[in-house]
Amino acid sequence: MPLHELASVGPFFALRTDEDELAGAGGYLPLGEDAVRLRVETVGRRLGTEDVRIAASVAFQGITGRLLSIALGSATLTGRLPDLTTLRWHPLLTAPEDLWLPGAPMLPPAPDPVAQITATVLDARLVPLYELMRDVVPISPRLMWGNAGSSLAGALRVLHAWCREQGRQDDATYAVTLTRALFAHPLLADTGVLRADTEGTPSFARDTCCLYYRVPTGAGMCGDCVLRHPPRSRQH
Repeated sequence: MPLHELASVGPFFALRTDEDELAGAGGYLPLGEDAVRLRVETVGRRLGTEDVRIAASVAFQGITGRLLSIALGSATLTGRLPDLTTLRWHPLLTAPEDLWLPGAPMLPPAPDPVAQITATVLDARLVPLYELMRDVVPISPRLMWGNAGSSLAGALRVLHAWCREQGRQDDATYAVTLTRALFAHPLLADTGVLRADTEGTPSFARDTCCLYYRVPTGAGMCGDCVLRHPPRSRQH
């Protein structure tokens, strides 16, 4: 499956790759401080909140969801990962985050895809983005990495369901295996509990709250929120 076809799994897996179509298009920025500040402002305005912690939390969950979906989907369905060095982000566009990787460069196949995702996505992309977010808005690291864990589990649920619908049971199983290994990363290990029902369908209950329920429009709680699933009532 070519990288641009990951969009068939779902919008969080989509990645713009056409060099000609968007060449010269304005608004796409490297994943740096300018993009982070603009994204937090944009999310806060669209949520109708002046609480920058909520905006930063939702913005971080959005970008982690996109990066982890692309990584998990690519590793599962193509056996390779995109080289995100030249990745661009349009912080003013609607969710899910609009990402552009001109030319879709790919990394060489790796004997250990989990180690490759850890090095090129978690450590090289998410950690710097988290640090930038913290520079913009003082916010709990536990909450922020809880968002990343929730995003990873969400990517798995969508990918797992798509694989089963397409009759790709081996890929569905492999996606679960990759995700469980990624949750061993120190930044994700204590973010929640990943489980599966008797048919292998994954679910997740996180140990933190992303603050989305505080949005003035009455957004409610996320399905995996700790406020719905108190830690003391859960078992691994």
